[in-house]
Amino acid sequence: MELEFTVNGREYVQDVPPDTRLIDFLREDLNLTSVKEGCGVGECGSCTVLVDGKSILSCLTYMPEIDGKEVLTLEGITDGDELHPLQQAFIDTGGVQCGFCTPGFIMVALELLNENPDPTRDEIRKWIEGNICRCTGYRKIVDAIELAARWMREGQEAVEA
Repeated sequence: MELEFTVNGREYVQDVPPDTRLIDFLREDLNLTSVKEGCGVGECGSCTVLVDGKSILSCLTYMPEIDGKEVLTLEGITDGDELHPLQQAFIDTGGVQCGFCTPGFIMVALELLNENPDPTRDEIRKWIEGNICRCTGYRKIVDAIELAARWMREGQEAVEA
């Protein structure tokens, strides 16, 4: 079936089998490997991307569902070689650890900060509760999102520590 959609600002008109999952298309056809398949059943959040600004689980989303929509992955949030403040904050706070879950957390956090640029720690924890990390204990992830929120509110550039 022919679909029209945008991924990371690039428009596509693509003939795609209707049973193709978004995660498979992104990884296999577009080589966007930041999107990770952790569980494949929508429990871990590692495959999170934004579709029209809202976080979705790409392992549970089929290509016909994105027809006419805009998809954003971690690869699409950088500005050339400049890291997004969320990416830099995850590095600076040690929130990346093994890194497998990080793209999903960053995409969920991006949606949060777009909706609420000054969240409390409790609001951050609530927002990320659908994502699983086996390394950090979540404190460093919350620290990273809080730091990025401050940088983004203040219009500061993320500066490597």
